[in-house]
Amino acid sequence: MIRVAVVDDEQLVRSGLQLILGAAGDIEVVAGCGGAGAVEVVREQRPDVLLLDIRMPDVDGLAVLRQVAVLPSPPVVAMLTTFGGGEYIEEALRAGAAGLLMKNTAPEQLVHAVRVLAAGGRVLAPEAAEAVIRGYLASGRDGTAVRRVEALTERERQVLALVGEGLSNRDVARRLCLSHGTVKDHVSSVLAKLGGVNRVQAAVVADRAGLIGAEGEVPR
Repeated sequence: MIRVAVVDDEQLVRSGLQLILGAAGDIEVVAGCGGAGAVEVVREQRPDVLLLDIRMPDVDGLAVLRQVAVLPSPPVVAMLTTFGGGEYIEEALRAGAAGLLMKNTAPEQLVHAVRVLAAGGRVLAPEAAEAVIRGYLASGRDGTAVRRVEALTERERQVLALVGEGLSNRDVARRLCLSHGTVKDHVSSVLAKLGGVNRVQAAVVADRAGLIGAEGEVPR
């Protein structure tokens, strides 16, 4: 079972998400609360995935994200929003969020997104894609990113390229004909070598280094 916690200041939103996710046979919503109780809920319930409202009147969702990120074995976090403000998206990704979902996401897409997050993937609402591209990916090849990627082995570059395409660890394993455990080890090594980044930040490095679509080779 995928254990999920929902943090949103609106009871109606929390109830709706719990109803949708609870209908999936492999997902259990273990907690729902407003921003003030979020960190304590994560400590007590230890969810696999946290859906976190990016803007709440009582507590800033980004502040909650930063507090959760430093907990032992933190959950994968996706931010919830009703808008596509680029500055909030950038800040959330930099703080460690694995993605961003709109609150009006279709039920089947929401369930799929939670499964992707639990499998180590990342999710990004189409409405937010333009802001991410403008703020992160439209800068072209970055010499610093290329140098960082050059420290990786050939296999690690291949893994990073696929992570950059949004593949989960299991999908990467299937693509490269490796075991799931081997891919997890490669991903951990890649994130460490890139400076302790998360998967979203690693994907940005992969894009800026020109890896995506290049079969894991560093362009010269």
